[in-house]
Amino acid sequence: MLEAALRFLEPRERSIGEVRRRLSRVGYREELVEGSIARLIELGMLDDQAFARTWIESRDRARPRGERALRFELARKGIDRQTADQTIAERAAEHPEADSDAAARLLARNAGSLDRVGDPRARQQRAYALLARNGFDPDVAAAASRAMGAGSDDAADEDQAEP
Repeated sequence: MLEAALRFLEPRERSIGEVRRRLSRVGYREELVEGSIARLIELGMLDDQAFARTWIESRDRARPRGERALRFELARKGIDRQTADQTIAERAAEHPEADSDAAARLLARNAGSLDRVGDPRARQQRAYALLARNGFDPDVAAAASRAMGAGSDDAADEDQAEP
């Protein structure tokens, strides 16, 4: 059964909860599952704190999410609330503007569809809604959508000023 757990860990790092669910779902007895998990922890192959850190870093790079969404995703992966809160607090301490930067990256990634909205107010509302759906705090979403709106208004003013 340890081999089954190792095969599950091959493609990417996993949380203890993911490994527990997977091994239980395939039919291994609970005491064997717990023994394998204990051995993997002992070997340093399972570490929820490291998993949470890696997950958040990956999200920040590839699919930016707000703190609320990150907490939800980590909970779905089996990470306890204390570990998730601690990891998110470390992220905020290392990079105080992490949520604002992630919001700006998400808006930049969706700039094409947002730019197709002609009305600046509607564009700003859509940007805010996009950020809210992706777990950003209302204050962060408002500030980022305002900044995005101001940036596109400046660009529109420059385009109109040039004959």
